[in-house]
Amino acid sequence: MATLIRSKISNVATSVSNKSQAKVSGVFARLGFQAATDEEAVGFVHCDDLDYEHRQGLQMDILKSEGSEEGGEPPLEGDIHYQRDGTGPLPPSASKDEGVCSELSGQGKPRITAWEAGWNVTNAIQGMFVLGLPYAILHGGYLGLFLIIFAAVVCCYTGKILIACLYEENEDGEIVRVRDSYVDIANACCAPRFPSLGGRIVNVAQIIELVMTCILYVVVSGNLMYNSFPTLPVSQKSWSIIATAVLLPCAFLKNLKAVSKFSLLCTLAHFVINILVIAYCLSRARDWAWDKVKFYIDVKKFPISIGIIVFSYTSQIFLPSLEGNMQNPKEFHCMMNWTHIAACILKGLFALVAYLTWADETKEVITDNLPSTIRAVVNLFLVAKALLSYPLPFFAAVEVLERSLFQDGARAFFPNCYGGDGRIKSWGLTLRCALVVFTLLMAIYVPHFALLMGLTGSLTGAGLCFLLPSLFHLKLLWRKLLWHHVFFDVAIFVIGGICSVSGFIHSLEGLIEAYRTNTED
Repeated sequence: MATLIRSKISNVATSVSNKSQAKVSGVFARLGFQAATDEEAVGFVHCDDLDYEHRQGLQMDILKSEGSEEGGEPPLEGDIHYQRDGTGPLPPSASKDEGVCSELSGQGKPRITAWEAGWNVTNAIQGMFVLGLPYAILHGGYLGLFLIIFAAVVCCYTGKILIACLYEENEDGEIVRVRDSYVDIANACCAPRFPSLGGRIVNVAQIIELVMTCILYVVVSGNLMYNSFPTLPVSQKSWSIIATAVLLPCAFLKNLKAVSKFSLLCTLAHFVINILVIAYCLSRARDWAWDKVKFYIDVKKFPISIGIIVFSYTSQIFLPSLEGNMQNPKEFHCMMNWTHIAACILKGLFALVAYLTWADETKEVITDNLPSTIRAVVNLFLVAKALLSYPLPFFAAVEVLERSLFQDGARAFFPNCYGGDGRIKSWGLTLRCALVVFTLLMAIYVPHFALLMGLTGSLTGAGLCFLLPSLFHLKLLWRKLLWHHVFFDVAIFVIGGICSVSGFIHSLEGLIEAYRTNTED
């Protein structure tokens, strides 16, 4: 009984100190699992933290159920970890066939169908960054089109093998889910020598990709506004500053409930804009420049195109949480197939049709090629979408940083940035504002949408989508893999590594050259 009381007090203290975090995680769960309509679907990024909090919360549920029985003994230490190894007893509210996934979906929350999961994946890989794909065709020609298809096939495959790393065979020969997230997979690969190294690497990659996404939103907002109103005496840098001023209140956000109401509308508006661009291109089909589509590539700039294309397919980071919340996880493979086939067709057609229309005049953001009569209207919609999408990756990046540096218990590098009442401290708020200002400074000094997108895709996109899934698959399941799976994994790792290094170097060179040009001007 004394052990039971001490356990209750400890869990209550933990619950109070993490009150605000739990609220935020609940919001992210609703955003990710029901309406993750932002193109990166970053609402799923923090499901790793939500899973951890939920597992901690299960301790209280088990203690309560045990305490309600007279003469009940305290739960064994391993009982609270049934989610991790799949061998412990299930709670009364969960059926045996639901297992871990039903618990991770949240209390009283319906699980998603394959179509709803497909909607989330589609929005992750069919976002506004497809506007840079015609620019990739400009430097890659038909090879760029092939790369759009190749990237879809590889990302679909690596998404499947990443999910396979969540499962292992137990003593009875049954396949059970023993891991919950990308971070868990990474930590399992580095255990036992470095049990937390893999998770830290994945978290760093997440932060880089999320912050770079925020920077891209500021860059594209300034670019679109400047090209929409070229007669106004306002430079692109000034437009970026104005956009950041609008975004500064993001530092004060406690949750994303208000922002999420606009996410579906923004996504639908983006699809309408894509249709308008394609319709305009089709109206000029007689003038299409088929002879401009090259079979050779620009050796210096094509690696940048690789990063652009890879970045447009990034979705692996939230797939473990997505699969764990599906009503029938067996439909995951089929869902991945049709979503990536659809993305491949739509992206390929959009990029080719847009390039054929403007050929060598194709710009980094394709809407800048539209006639001035409709360009301003289309760009204003895109700017609104970019500004409303910015809080999602920003808030996700803040949460990862705060949890890793300020709220990781005894392992935290700095004091907790939240008070006992759950309110953020003034210096914590200052750091949030500094992050917003940092995205502005990057957008001002490197206002090149394609180069930044190529750099991000080559660095974190290729790592999270190509390199790490194939490496983890080989490390965790190599004894059970068929020879062709081993061949595919090794080939993807090698090709992905070459493309990643090449794209990163060329994108970095382009950014340095662009920075020097800007400083000289």
